[in-house]
Amino acid sequence: MSISSDMGHSHVFLGTDHQRNESRIRLVIALTVVMMVVEIGAGTIYGSMALVADGWHMSTHASAMLISALAYLYARRHAHNARFTFGTGKLGDLAGFASAIVLALIALIMGWESTLRLLDPVAINFREAIAIAVLGLMVNLASAWLLRDDHSHHHGHGHSHGHAHDHHHDHDDHHHHDHGKRGGRDNNLRSVYVHVIADAMTSVLAIAALLLGSRFGWTFLDPLMGIVGGLVILQWAWSLLHVSGAVLLDFIPDGEDLPEEIREAIETDEDRITDLHVWQVGPGHHAAIVAVATPVSRDPSFYKARLAEIHELSHVTVEVTVDKAA
Repeated sequence: MSISSDMGHSHVFLGTDHQRNESRIRLVIALTVVMMVVEIGAGTIYGSMALVADGWHMSTHASAMLISALAYLYARRHAHNARFTFGTGKLGDLAGFASAIVLALIALIMGWESTLRLLDPVAINFREAIAIAVLGLMVNLASAWLLRDDHSHHHGHGHSHGHAHDHHHDHDDHHHHDHGKRGGRDNNLRSVYVHVIADAMTSVLAIAALLLGSRFGWTFLDPLMGIVGGLVILQWAWSLLHVSGAVLLDFIPDGEDLPEEIREAIETDEDRITDLHVWQVGPGHHAAIVAVATPVSRDPSFYKARLAEIHELSHVTVEVTVDKAA
């Protein structure tokens, strides 16, 4: 068995746009809070449940975004804390999971309040309510633009450590630099972006309900759209729970071919992988533990070099076992 150790390396696995995303979310929080207050106040004054529901929907955005902003801040400040064994890169997924639970609860409350309004309708000032709803949609679209994911235009520049259990670091070796595009995305930013898009769709539903209600007198459409909006949020919350929960539980999703790439890079007629573990440690960063059986005694760095071109791998541990029968 070939094992050696050198703990003088970094475990910073934050996304390449971590600080930029953090700044954008702060700006969107400010826009969202202002619009939330306007919509809830206007909806209450003008009798529009769809506006009130959309305002409370925006409050869920503000809460989720605050969780995301705090997660970015905490992850950045503690990125070099050695007590976090694999860094703080997964904090965004934890934030997304927490905000999804909050969103699911708020969606249920929205649905309940809209149902009560459907059973006990009130008069609606359509003109004012429509104006506020349109303003809310514009804020949503502006927020979505600020949160747009232009990750595909950025090249990863972090080091693909490939520690190979001997934790060898060679920053001068071209193969240890991540010049390729990282396939992973920042689920923290992604969750906020999808949430804003969902809110924009809810605003469109509210506008449609108010326009039809003012034209044909169908006041029942307003609370009905509040129910539809709640269902949209509930579906989004479930999707976010599924995605972020998978990362937290180190689940390899369907379509993830990283384990197969590792096997193709390592296994030959002589060398075979006897144990393999792959998991995400941050946006675009994965770690792997690879146990290799080989009839020839080789240093772990030999196999580390084979994995150097897999840019998603940021931390690799290789254990080599000499097996004459391999």
